[in-house]
Amino acid sequence: MKSNRVCILGGSGFVGNHLASRLAARGTPCLILTRNPERHKDLRVLPGVQLQRANIFDTEAIQPHLAGCSAFINLVGILNEGRNQQGFKRAHVDLVDAVVQACRAAGIPRLLQMSALNANQDQGPSRYLFTKGEGENRAHKLGPPDIQVTSFRPSVIFGPGDSFFNRFGDLLSLSPAPFPLACPDARFAPVYVGDVVDAFICALTESRTVDQRYDLCGPRSFTLEELVRYTAQQLGLKRQIIRLSNNASRLQARILGQMPGQPFSLDNYLSLQVDSVCQHNDLLKLGIRPTDVNEIVPLYLGITRRQRRFSRWRQG
Repeated sequence: MKSNRVCILGGSGFVGNHLASRLAARGTPCLILTRNPERHKDLRVLPGVQLQRANIFDTEAIQPHLAGCSAFINLVGILNEGRNQQGFKRAHVDLVDAVVQACRAAGIPRLLQMSALNANQDQGPSRYLFTKGEGENRAHKLGPPDIQVTSFRPSVIFGPGDSFFNRFGDLLSLSPAPFPLACPDARFAPVYVGDVVDAFICALTESRTVDQRYDLCGPRSFTLEELVRYTAQQLGLKRQIIRLSNNASRLQARILGQMPGQPFSLDNYLSLQVDSVCQHNDLLKLGIRPTDVNEIVPLYLGITRRQRRFSRWRQG
């Protein structure tokens, strides 16, 4: 008989940390597959959480670890593929194939797949959105009938530890000069990580979510410029925002895309050409009230910045 243990791939990331914490609080045991378990000792303190070094592409090697799991959650995604032109395909498509194969070999009947708003295999404007759409489609095509699949398409996700408000907060803090902003009119409907976690947990417990694809958004949409100005306001920073034209935005993407870490790439620019907002917010369909940025961001943004400054002071 299967236990209620849940296997999470990508469990050491931003969403994965929040999801593992919530499942642990509910008494649901979790198996987190990771390449470097020693880097995530903070997760080991959660009751019922086990970290296992594993290569998901080695189905035969990981199958014994998956014994007893009743569900598999794939949260893996990358925003840039670096100089490896196959990075998106391997992370978003080939990995899904491997996950489905692993679930089938281990007899895991449930798969929850993290996709992205505007993921589209046919018309995705960027390689990120194209491959995310292809991976989502493959999960729904290859899984049934013995694996029940549900996928989630969130807008940009925010919350403690996020890489959106915190990232812009760091950039604004380090930039006393005018701040050049690419694609200032791109629109987002930021969705709270706690609401995304609730959507995943709902899918684990409710059969009506099987074979569904859910768009997840917050209650309001904003332009990128509005969100950056909001971030500066929360941090008490006065910064002049320079709106870059379309051509200047593309040029910035080409330049920054060649820098280490690719802070902004041409593929990111292409993704921003489609507004990340929901036509129908499926959080409501799941019975989840979307959380506004004002309810959460002020509680962590300034605190996170002060903690980082204190950490740098201690290390100095």
